[in-house]
Amino acid sequence: MKILFMGTPEFAREQLSALWENRETYGWEIVGAVSQPDKPKGRGYKMIPTPVKTYAQSVGIAVYQPERVKDEAFLALLAELDPALIVVAAYGKMLPEAVLAYPKYGCINVHGSLLPAYRGAAPIQRAMMDGMRVTGNTIQYMAKGMDTGDIISCDRVEIGENEDFGSLYDRMGKSGAKLLLKTIPAIENGTACRTAQDDACATIAPKIEKAECALDFSLPAEALHNRIRALSPAPLAYTTLYHQGTPMRIKIAASVMGDTADTDASAVCGTVLSLDAKKNEIRVQCGNGSTLCMTAVVPEGKGRMHAGDFIRGRKIAPGDWFGD
Repeated sequence: MKILFMGTPEFAREQLSALWENRETYGWEIVGAVSQPDKPKGRGYKMIPTPVKTYAQSVGIAVYQPERVKDEAFLALLAELDPALIVVAAYGKMLPEAVLAYPKYGCINVHGSLLPAYRGAAPIQRAMMDGMRVTGNTIQYMAKGMDTGDIISCDRVEIGENEDFGSLYDRMGKSGAKLLLKTIPAIENGTACRTAQDDACATIAPKIEKAECALDFSLPAEALHNRIRALSPAPLAYTTLYHQGTPMRIKIAASVMGDTADTDASAVCGTVLSLDAKKNEIRVQCGNGSTLCMTAVVPEGKGRMHAGDFIRGRKIAPGDWFGD
């Protein structure tokens, strides 16, 4: 069976890798990998290839990076490659109906949530922000709407209490790849299930905006902890530290929940209550009488460091204040 893959980030690379490494076992021919165009990054604005492109080139898969998939040129490419199945994973663009209707077995999408929950661009991060303890991958037949197609298969992935987005993202990619290897043979032999989504239960997971990365310490510590780990290792939650009255922009890379017995009801939210360099903890007063312990930070102009190193550098003291 000829398979065309479409994807862009590391999550998608895991899916493509699974298809390629198991192609002989299942008799698949990977006819190409379609990925987003390269984009400039860093201070030098160097053009960086996508993870899918990098992997595909390393194993000899033909790579295509069209600016548009809604024009005649891409339809002509489809006719040339003639895939029986298109596999999509975090490609980043909506596919037109002409593309969805082309393959014999249709277009399927590996989506990082248990649909119909968290349809959209940032399902894994949104689930973490909401404090979900379980998420998963869904493989669905693609339809005109955003992540609205019929469900074929799902898996379940538990979310660790202090796990960050980077760790969960990696595990989700690997889990989704295993699910894909189980699902495609069922599609090919006609035994795949097809379950319509309940739109009434749908929730949306839009991309993360910069304003959402700012921390509001009037919120309960749990909400702040979930936001910090959902945004780590990138783009990272941020705030301003007022050290002896002098402001310093700082990003928070990791945290743990503080002991509720250590709260100070008289302290203003955002106040630094105590420091423990050995435990790597900066304990901060939060809303509803809760406390949060920051364990890793990124000071402005610096790299990521343990909270203990930041404390030893005397850039912070009890009574300092976080907020904007």
